[in-house]
Amino acid sequence: MNHKCLQIDSPIGPLVIAGGEGFITHIRFHGLRDPEWIDDPAPFREAERQLRGYLAGERTLFELDVRPAGTPFQQLVWRALLEIPYGETASYGELAKRIGKPAAVRAVGAANGANPIPIVIPCHRVIGSTGRLTGFGGGLETKERLLRLESRQLVML
Repeated sequence: MNHKCLQIDSPIGPLVIAGGEGFITHIRFHGLRDPEWIDDPAPFREAERQLRGYLAGERTLFELDVRPAGTPFQQLVWRALLEIPYGETASYGELAKRIGKPAAVRAVGAANGANPIPIVIPCHRVIGSTGRLTGFGGGLETKERLLRLESRQLVML
């Protein structure tokens, strides 16, 4: 499939949104993109609007057609990520229990790290069992900023 993409500047750095007509397959941090992706902003105007609204603290849910490619186990984990409410966090162990595989903590961590659509599929809401922030494709500073944004908005609601 020929992916189309749009790069946007954001408060957390440049983001690249990619996918097809009407759906998203990737969001990447630091402006990283595959060389075969074709610049075409038209399919991503709504995604851009919703991402900007989220980053401005004006949106708590996304209404986008996301189609992440992954294994059945990864898909299971990514669906569970979508169930973590805005402003809340879950540990890798809690997420493993939620999907009915309590011994699969490391596999859940790997699937979380492989999430191709961060922010919209909120992998930033997963933390270590001690409450410490753990790895994130956008960097721990970005993860902290996203969690702080969500907690600040909850206080303001």
